[in-house]
Amino acid sequence: MTSFASLSAWGWLIQFFIIVVALLLANLIRCNIPLFKRSLLPTALLAGLIILCLKPLGFFSALVSKQSMEIITYHALGLGFVAMALKNKKIKSSTTPVKVIETGAVTAGTYILQGLVGLLVTIPLFLLWNNRDFFYASGLLLPMGYGQGPGQALNFGLTFTGWAEGQGIHFAGSDFGLSIAAMGFIVGSVVGVVYMNMLRRKGKLNRRKADYSETYTLQDYQSDNEIPHAESIDKLTVQICLVLLVYFLVYLLMAGVQQLDLGDFGTKTLKPMVWGFNFLWGTLLGVLIKVIINRLRRTHLMRREYINNFTLDRLAGTCFDFMIVAGTAAIDWGNLRAIWMPLLLVCLVGAVATFFYVLVCCKHLYPDYRYEGFFAMFGMLTGTASNGMILLREIDPKFETPAANNLVLQTIPAIAFGFPVLLLMGFGPQSLKACLITLGILFLAFLLFTAFIFRSRLFRRNHHHQ
Repeated sequence: MTSFASLSAWGWLIQFFIIVVALLLANLIRCNIPLFKRSLLPTALLAGLIILCLKPLGFFSALVSKQSMEIITYHALGLGFVAMALKNKKIKSSTTPVKVIETGAVTAGTYILQGLVGLLVTIPLFLLWNNRDFFYASGLLLPMGYGQGPGQALNFGLTFTGWAEGQGIHFAGSDFGLSIAAMGFIVGSVVGVVYMNMLRRKGKLNRRKADYSETYTLQDYQSDNEIPHAESIDKLTVQICLVLLVYFLVYLLMAGVQQLDLGDFGTKTLKPMVWGFNFLWGTLLGVLIKVIINRLRRTHLMRREYINNFTLDRLAGTCFDFMIVAGTAAIDWGNLRAIWMPLLLVCLVGAVATFFYVLVCCKHLYPDYRYEGFFAMFGMLTGTASNGMILLREIDPKFETPAANNLVLQTIPAIAFGFPVLLLMGFGPQSLKACLITLGILFLAFLLFTAFIFRSRLFRRNHHHQ
């Protein structure tokens, strides 16, 4: 008989209790202490840092399960992307298709630059620094932590740990990647706010007060012919069921690939990457299920609308908040003691490279709204899209410039541009030679994307010389 008084009946819930209490405490701090409010530090990151600071206390360290926090981070990433993919997006675009593609190229180009500078730090360090706790390919985790966030930093960090251990290196990949992600949020928030205030003092930005009050109409909550909020089944229950159904299909897909005989390369490289891309399969299958539902509605085989954008938005936001808290809380200080110097170097060089590259690209691509474009992109490329939106709202509260739409719509071209590069994440860690080849490919890819972004200036210069 199950004993509900045993710890096993409460173990997982206790991890969620810790996250919830930390989130409420962080929200209280952020709302009442001006320093934190001005910093624009995400509440979820502040909650994760609170747990992280309390972990050295003996009793609290025993209470927080690193493995559970990593599992929550992994699944929250996948579920959040599924919820976003199921939405029936209706965006009134104030931008152009060309600008969307160029913005996607900036995103992919920044990922490549982050991977490039990360390796330029970690490969020489590995060759010069005799430390068996440090992995030469760890610089590739920079775009995962800065560009993708805690979920992907964890996924690839664990994969890198496996590759390192196979070469006799004891590398705490998950802690290294999650630490980069946490630093990315701090860089995006603090550096973003400091630079914004510098521009305001120079008179380059209008002193507009961001209005955080949001008003919703009935159409925002419920569109025509939707199922009611509560009938025989609650509407929230339906949305959760749809998200979990798609995620179950994701599991079946990944488990199916695991059973295939793909040879030595497939077993060592492809299969671990398949499990690491749970968010991507969730996005693809979510879009597929959405297309099927919409087709059933058009053929009148399904009479009511079951997808509710507002509720799915809230579910995705909740998943990403939990992902950030759990990802930060999963960091183990002890595993970072031996590699704190390369970690700080990678984060510092990555922050400087990202800042100036995005600044130059936005000045070229968005001459009419260069700063709005910069803060949106810089926030996203060091944290998440929501961080970009938070920074943007400080200077463009009503989203009057196309910067917000560029940020939202660039996702598809960014995935298309960046996916081939992501495949290098499974190649680079295999050996030092493979890592050097990866470095060369990243350099060529960076030149290619940068040439595409600045093509008008290059062609104009060539024409002028002729």
